[in-house]
Amino acid sequence: MISKSGVLDPEGRKPMLSRDGVEAAPRLAEGWQCSRICGPSPLCGANGMRFGPDGRLHVAQAYGGQVSTLDLETGAAEVVPSVGEEIRSPDDLAFDSSGTMYITEPFVGRVSARSPDGRVRVFAGDLPSANGITVYQDRVFVDECRPGGRLLELFGDGRAPRVIADNLQLPNALMVGPDEKLYFPEVSLGEIWRCDLAGGPPERFLDGLARPTAVKFDGRGRLVTTDADTGEVTRVDLQTRARTTLTSVRPGIDNLEFDDDGRLFLSNFVDGGVSEISGDGSERQMLGPGLVGPFGISAGGGHVLVADVFSVVSISPDGEIDQPLHFAKPGFPGFPRGVAAASASRAWLTVSAGNVVSCDLESGETSLVAEGLEELYGVAVAPDGRLLVAEGGTGRLLRIGHGGDVSSIAAGLGRPAGVAAAPDGSCFVTDRDGGRVLHIGADTATVLDGLGSPQGVAVHDDELFVLDALRKELIVVSLSSGSRSIVARELPVGFPPGTPEGSLPGIPELMPGPLTTFAGLTVAPDGAVYVAGDAEGSVLEFRRESLQPGSARAARVGGTPRKKKARTRGVNRSRALDPLRTASQHQAGNRPR
Repeated sequence: MISKSGVLDPEGRKPMLSRDGVEAAPRLAEGWQCSRICGPSPLCGANGMRFGPDGRLHVAQAYGGQVSTLDLETGAAEVVPSVGEEIRSPDDLAFDSSGTMYITEPFVGRVSARSPDGRVRVFAGDLPSANGITVYQDRVFVDECRPGGRLLELFGDGRAPRVIADNLQLPNALMVGPDEKLYFPEVSLGEIWRCDLAGGPPERFLDGLARPTAVKFDGRGRLVTTDADTGEVTRVDLQTRARTTLTSVRPGIDNLEFDDDGRLFLSNFVDGGVSEISGDGSERQMLGPGLVGPFGISAGGGHVLVADVFSVVSISPDGEIDQPLHFAKPGFPGFPRGVAAASASRAWLTVSAGNVVSCDLESGETSLVAEGLEELYGVAVAPDGRLLVAEGGTGRLLRIGHGGDVSSIAAGLGRPAGVAAAPDGSCFVTDRDGGRVLHIGADTATVLDGLGSPQGVAVHDDELFVLDALRKELIVVSLSSGSRSIVARELPVGFPPGTPEGSLPGIPELMPGPLTTFAGLTVAPDGAVYVAGDAEGSVLEFRRESLQPGSARAARVGGTPRKKKARTRGVNRSRALDPLRTASQHQAGNRPR
């Protein structure tokens, strides 16, 4: 339970910690109780991994803006100092012989270097979507994970980067093999290529993969690659090219790493999990699957639905977690920020590309409802079935009809974020930059002002709930009397601790920006209030102590629900957007196969 004294683990023995290792201790008003129905998650996604000179496993988190080290036995995570302050989007990393850590930042297009004493400097800039990186004999090699990307050698003496290969299709985590060739996957082609360190035309080494994300070599010089689509880890003999499947885990694998004893570790960018694979292929979870955000949140059909950066997560009444959509599957519509559930099987999403998408949660099929909009946040379903969408980039509240027609209800709203539909056809909108909440009906009126950064908003009976992400407060307002009170303070919302504030520019064609946090809020029909704890990767449930909920989920106190293996489903590719494939189909080039 979250109480005034802190957050307890499922056995009630010790405080549960947030992503920066600090005790999470929201303060509650009298008469309220709170529990987590999901999380917290120690990592904000999990991307590139390397063992450092200190022998610890370092894990980059591109969206979370930090690098963490893991204790291999306990799974405890510790944030590397100074990274989150000066490095905005660490995706992959490598070390040279002096202990300097080189880090790619794809969202800002550069490589930074952190010296052993903690100092950080920009090592190379003007590298759009800089992603995979490796160090070989203190030479630094990097690639750009984008359509038409390049493979380059970087220099620390001021020389311009040397282009080794170009016109590559989403190259990713790379490594030099025992034959002194650079090996790298081309994600969108499902292939692994190699080239000489001196340059020359690249050569296709392996094909027939689904979506390979990384290449590493084990202690015997055998190539090992991961596949985000299938969850398979495959070992390849360099001489015969014979393949052996080492294991098959859940989709979303981002990278892999071996320690000096040959132990294999995997990272998952979709849910932030890190695991060890034993010799028989079994998996030991060091850090279990969790949430990367979360952002928008909606309660419908007995489920709580969450928009979570690289996936859409559904939490059932008995605490089981499902992923009806995620980034590792073809057809994923992109970075979801807002969500509105119509039922347990249907929902609408807003995504960072400026689109509104309809989603069938049973089949996983998606279809485009509206496109070409600017910086979308919350979405709500009006009583007449039409959609209300907050367009933060233009300051408008939009209405989308049943046929997809888009009209503006109100303009000049600052930077609208959350939207809540009222039963009478009016609605409430938060202005995250202006610190106010507006009521939009026959006219527009300010309901609350003087807030920090109001984001999530929800209406239930006579009450309006507002989530202030800057002041980390949950506020309730009586619509009849106007009285206002604070339900909870010091909530785990807003920017994750130790990470740089502000939005990320995103990656054109793959994950368009701006990539901005959004602390969502929803109220279930029974009055339970759900908050997206985006600073720690959790979903919090608030209830008045007088409520007597009947669900198994509400009956649990303070625990993290059991998680079953995430289910994934097919997607209607004819209507859905596939950011990893469609962006590069027309740019595959004519390199020799």
